[in-house]
Amino acid sequence: MKNSFITVLTIHTLHLINCDEELLRSNSPDNNLQEDATLDAFTLIRKYGYPCEIHRTYTEDKYMVEMHRIPHDKYNTSKENRPVVFLQHGLLSSSAEWVLMMPGKGLAYLLADAGYDVWMGNARGNTYSRKHKTLKPSSSAFWTFSWHEIGYYDIPAMIDYILKETGVSKLQYVGFSQGNTAFFVMASTRPEYNDKIVAMQALAPVAYVGNIKSPFIKAVAPFTNSLERILKLLGQHELFANGKINELAGGLLCREEAITQALCTNLLFLLCGYNEAQLNKTMLPIIMGHTPAGASTRQMIHFGQLYKSKKFSNFDYGWLTNKRVYGTFSPPSYNLSAIRTPVFLHYGDNDWLSAPKDVDKLLFEIKSVVGKFRVPLDKFNHLDFIFAIDADKLLYQRLIKIMSRFV
Repeated sequence: MKNSFITVLTIHTLHLINCDEELLRSNSPDNNLQEDATLDAFTLIRKYGYPCEIHRTYTEDKYMVEMHRIPHDKYNTSKENRPVVFLQHGLLSSSAEWVLMMPGKGLAYLLADAGYDVWMGNARGNTYSRKHKTLKPSSSAFWTFSWHEIGYYDIPAMIDYILKETGVSKLQYVGFSQGNTAFFVMASTRPEYNDKIVAMQALAPVAYVGNIKSPFIKAVAPFTNSLERILKLLGQHELFANGKINELAGGLLCREEAITQALCTNLLFLLCGYNEAQLNKTMLPIIMGHTPAGASTRQMIHFGQLYKSKKFSNFDYGWLTNKRVYGTFSPPSYNLSAIRTPVFLHYGDNDWLSAPKDVDKLLFEIKSVVGKFRVPLDKFNHLDFIFAIDADKLLYQRLIKIMSRFV
């Protein structure tokens, strides 16, 4: 069976109520918001009056990765002399996460308004990066990657492309969740890329995960090896691909009037931490229309391995393959002391996926950490870094001020 349990449940629910897309639209309290759930990132950005460009490049291992660029704000049409910033999304997400909360709230818009040339990356396998020179997404070989390959191949390829396209020698990097994991992989295994980054802002950094609080993750992670074998037997190599079903399910189950909206919110809170006051429930259909955006099963498995080992290490293939690939029976840990880029860590007390204790380990191991900043709200959770109602006031204003030091 190729579909996840959640997708099967959603399809079943849709059949039970015999709902089609036109009925969903007619019941929507705000057709403008419903439209946002169906638009791709490029069209969504342009809808709100900002310029947007699509750029694509290939990695060393032949994956195509797509980037979305906001070269300037609404009113200043000049691209010249604008500092370049690269934003990398989290697990199961895409470049859309930076613009879903609309102008004045979304970080990509705020950075464009602040004078930046904004580039948003897309990791291999998500909605926008599903091509390879020889492999098709329908083949299992396409999905034989974890976030290690995203850090080792995808991020360097996008950085090199951006530097060549803009003519600058360095850029600023902002990562969220897995976007930081990938950066730590790149900067520790390909240290030459430290010289291409002015400064790195890590929002909800994920590397060590031994202290995560999510009960769902804690329940599943110990069975990582068994889960990997089961998924292989089922031929399941991709998880939670984005599609029409996301838009329908989001608009139907998570809209403001739906009695099932509480199910949507509680699923998010169960994974990431509870903070109902900062969740704009009206935006849930838009969030669900774009997220999840797809990932390989191996990305999930790799995080599960980290939880079990309490280390930040390479993928564990099993001792025989480890010996062939790494020369050791156990996967080697990443050398975080090799990171030379100035790093700023931003964390939340109620983040169930990037626990403060795990962030402290990064502070100890990454010698180039310049600062560690707590978001000043006790209940600030993992998704609040992107979707909180007051993310602009609680986080982004300070973030942009820190970044201005390096312009």
